[in-house]
Amino acid sequence: MIQCKDCELCQIGPDGRRTFKCDPFVNIKEAECLAKWQLIRLDMLVASYQQMLKWYGKLAPIQDKLFKYMEREIEDLDESDRWRLTDEDEEENGP
Repeated sequence: MIQCKDCELCQIGPDGRRTFKCDPFVNIKEAECLAKWQLIRLDMLVASYQQMLKWYGKLAPIQDKLFKYMEREIEDLDESDRWRLTDEDEEENGP
């Protein structure tokens, strides 16, 4: 099995970062290359999911404040409309 560092489709930058020029639909050298490519993509997917969770963690306090504010607004609207309901109930039932 050929190692990625020995393949001409892999370029290693001065900082040690690897850039893969292989495309699983065009120029894969070996069957193991496909498995490696899948692992790399899976790792990228997990990293992006972790970043998304981190971002949601930052938004959570803002969401809580927003929900509390909306609950207070809805309760205030219900309270302000309550006088209508009590007056209508008294008219239907009589004084």
